Amino acid sequence: MGDSDTLTKTRESAVLAVPWNVVVHDDPVNLMGYVTHVLTKIFGYNEKKAAVLMLQVHQQGRSIVWTGEREKAEFFTQQLQAHQLTSSLEKAE
Repeated sequence: MGDSDTLTKTRESAVLAVPWNVVVHDDPVNLMGYVTHVLTKIFGYNEKKAAVLMLQVHQQGRSIVWTGEREKAEFFTQQLQAHQLTSSLEKAE
């Protein structure tokens, strides 16, 4: 294995190691109570924390609902989308 192969793998590992945000976006379809319910179900948040995040979505148009490793963030994003919530994944700053 050459130096460029090692460098490429190191860069890939660094990109995957960066924390990732799971973002829920506001939409005109889902009711606030439903969004709160989904956040408690998927993340295990208590009602109060889920309600705070839901209000951020409602008032600011989006909320970072979880941050961590990419694989888990992808899983959570898929779970949110399966519950019809508009969500995305982004690198944490």
